[in-house]
Parts: sequence; structure tokens; C-alpha cells
Amino acid sequence: MTTYKSDLLRVLDERGYVHQMTNAAGLDVLAARQVVPGYIGFDATAPSLHIGSLVQIMMLRRLQQTGHKPIVLMGGGTTRIGDPTGRDESRKMLSDETIEANIRGIFTVFDKLLTFGDGPTDAVMVNNHDWLGQLGYIELLQEVGTHFTINRMLTFDSVKLRLDREQPMTFLEFNYMILQGYDFRHLSKAMDVRLQMGGSDQWGNIVNGMELGRRMDGSELFGLTTPLLTTADGAKMGKTAAGAVWLNEEQLPSYDFWQYWRNVDDRDVGKFLRLFTDLPLDEIARLEALEGSEINHAKVVLADEVTSLVRGDEAAKAARATAEQTFAGGGMGSDLPSLDLPAEGMRVGAVLTALGFTASGGEAKRKIAENAVRLNDEPVSDPGQLIVVEPGAEARLSLGKKRHAILRCSGG
Repeated sequence: MTTYKSDLLRVLDERGYVHQMTNAAGLDVLAARQVVPGYIGFDATAPSLHIGSLVQIMMLRRLQQTGHKPIVLMGGGTTRIGDPTGRDESRKMLSDETIEANIRGIFTVFDKLLTFGDGPTDAVMVNNHDWLGQLGYIELLQEVGTHFTINRMLTFDSVKLRLDREQPMTFLEFNYMILQGYDFRHLSKAMDVRLQMGGSDQWGNIVNGMELGRRMDGSELFGLTTPLLTTADGAKMGKTAAGAVWLNEEQLPSYDFWQYWRNVDDRDVGKFLRLFTDLPLDEIARLEALEGSEINHAKVVLADEVTSLVRGDEAAKAARATAEQTFAGGGMGSDLPSLDLPAEGMRVGAVLTALGFTASGGEAKRKIAENAVRLNDEPVSDPGQLIVVEPGAEARLSLGKKRHAILRCSGG
């Protein structure tokens, strides 16, 4: 492990955030000498980010914790184009109103994890539509376009992927890398931003922006990327069989969020504690060394800590209490996901899918055939079984040992 002078690079390195850096020695000297404004960009394609973005948000938190200034760049402008990185097809176009509503929803998580204000190390949120929306097309081509060659742009993974798979790429999307590079150049001039951070798939875009700043203004800028975050079994972070693990309560109940972390692979506990909590490293080392059933204690700590940071202390306490009540006493904690059934009832396979426990009717049938489904702790063998709940009563549907839901009557 490299020895760094600055708290910033030491913390990022110790906790596992660093994949690639441009001029690490230069950034280390700068961060040891002065406050470094650094940014990460987030497009507003949904009303919430999911946990695949949490490592980036935590990097901004580490930036602030070590005495530097985090800039949250919301892509109000670039969202109108769509980042082609890692995608086989174009994103659908969103209205201005939808983009603005998405930004408001996304801000709520940043507000919990960062301290915003006017101070030298306070976080600020900016929207690239404020400057990209003012650019004239001819002026942009004249000022910025001359610094990009088609030869180089065609080598970018985001472009090569589409071409290799013979998937169409629109000219609109082809411009994304130019505008992202311009963001770095603009922020360096307007806010003295010296550092852009992002996921490993953004390395080319970050270097692009650095080179643009050097060519146009002679600025010395820096880039840092995180490793591609996967779980121990190789799955991409943030995706489950039931869908994305959203950061906002409106998109995913806190109980389900807490349960995601409680159920992580044993091999991921130490890594996730370092990346997603503020626990001291020696405490993390103690927790990840636990073996056998004791590792479950470390997973509860992980679930508590991450849920407290993202959703708040009360949400974490409620989720944990619900889990303890559900698993220990066979009860029905108030924080469990729930579904209101019509008075005439609903088939169990449809209920499983409506809850998000299964992705389709076919998967529901397979789970029932595997004896994995229980209604009020009694095994369910028929996917066509009708579940009827009397008004005012409740039933509990379980998939395996870790997924439970409360069923009620919508007329009750």
C-alpha cells in the first residue's frame, strides 16, 4: 500500500476506493497543501439513485471528511442526451419537468450524507444545464470541437461497444463525451475544481476533460476512479432478482434496504464496511474476522450503519426491530413490506410477483415447487392457490427464510 502525505488519498486508499489515478504524487501534494474542490457527476434519469452510485457518494463524503470541498454535479443538461457508457441502446428522452423532479428526489440522499453550505469545505450542488444550456451550437463547435478528434472518440469503449455489436448510436449521444469534458473545464474555471472522481467506466471521460482543460486554459487537473464494484459472486452491485436497490424510501422501503445489507455474502462484509460506513478500520478488521454464525453480527452492524447513513437512525432502528420480531418470534413487524389484496383475493403466484419477491409468474411457480413459499408459516404447494384476507385481518407470506410481507384486505 502506498504511503500518502494527504489525509484524502490515505483514507481513499485504506478504504478501497482507488482504482486509477492521474499523477497521484501531484494530487497528494496538492491535497496536503490546500482545500481541493472535487466533483462527481450524476445524471438525473430516475427519481432516485441506487446503491451502485453509493460508492461515489461516499467518496464525496470522504472528500469532505478529510477537509476538502465536494461538488455534486447534477446532469440536468447531459441527462437530455444520455450517457452511452455501458449501454447497448439509447436512453429514452425525459421532459424538463421530469428531470427537475428527479434532481429534487436525488438531492434528499446527498443532504443526509454531506454538509451543504457556503463554507470553504461545505458541499454544493450544481446543475450542468446552467452552462450547457447557454452554449450556442456554432460557438461550442468552434471553441471546444477543435480539441476532439473523431479518431480518438471512436476508440472510447462507450462508442466501440455499440459499433462492435452493430447497435445504433445517435449523433446526440456521440456528443456526450464532449459535453462531459466541457463540464470539467467549466468547473475548473468557475469554481477552481481540480479533481474529478467517478467509476472505472468513466476513466476515458475524466481524462478527456483533463486534457481539454490543459489545452484550453493550461490547467493542471486530476482524475481518480473507483474499482468496478461487484459482489463476491460476481454480480454487479445494486441489482437483485427483485430489481434495483434504490437509495430513496419512496422507491424502496427501509426494511428491504436494511435486509439487502443484512443478507450480503460473508466475503463482502469487510469490503462493504470500509466503503459504506464510517466505522474505524480496526473495528472493521475485528468484525470481518468473525467466523461461522458470528459473521451475522457483522452483517447486522453493516445493515444498521448503512441504513442510518442513507435513511436515518429511526429507519434503521425500525428495520432492525422488524427483522428481530419477524425472525425471532414469527411475528409480523410493522415495517415489513405489505400488499393490499382485493376482497375477492389474489392467486399466490401473482402476490409473489406483485411484492417483487419474484420477477415473473414462472419464477413464482419454481419457488413454490421448491417448497420455498409459506403462508402464515404453512407451506404453499399450489401456485394457483387463492389468498383471501378478511377485512381487519392480516396474513404473512414468506419466500425462504429472509423475505416476508404482510397481506391485508384493501376493503378492510
